[in-house]
Amino acid sequence: MFSQDDDGQQGLVLVLIFGLLAFVIALVIGIGVHQRHPPTPSVKAAPVALAPQPVSPVPPPETAVSAAQAALAAQTVSDAASVKVEQGVVKFYFASGKADLAPGASEALADVVKGAQSGRKLVISGFHDATGDAAKNAALARQRALAVRNALKALGVAEQQMELKKPEPLAGNGSDAEARRVEISLQ
Repeated sequence: MFSQDDDGQQGLVLVLIFGLLAFVIALVIGIGVHQRHPPTPSVKAAPVALAPQPVSPVPPPETAVSAAQAALAAQTVSDAASVKVEQGVVKFYFASGKADLAPGASEALADVVKGAQSGRKLVISGFHDATGDAAKNAALARQRALAVRNALKALGVAEQQMELKKPEPLAGNGSDAEARRVEISLQ
């Protein structure tokens, strides 16, 4: 039926097909890995100067790596917890997905606590960004408002002097970092 030459040719064809198949699979895997982990740019060593070089007042042009690092640093800063007092309103900004108060919270609350001690009511309003699951965002905004309320209670403010407002999504076109906040105002 088949001769030995046909068996040899069929074996050669099978080896070539499996080899080609292995090459294609390795190529696809290599491209996938390369796209997930692009190579980092190589840093060339600066030439050795024999004489002192004058310092240029103009900074070198920004490279892609330093631009990416600056963007990451800006993201980290905007995502960090902070406290601001603006026109008598204390605003607590929270990191994404967190309900931890920023350092210095007690100092920022000093005037609010004085207002509460003079008989004024405190209104605590929680806000959240519009990204992600709305129910989870509302629950996180409530946790943040409760964290602020607990800080006020620890500073001696009676619970009946505080009113918690329902968490609200950001109204307007502010950033997500600006939306992740709790505000305290005196009434």
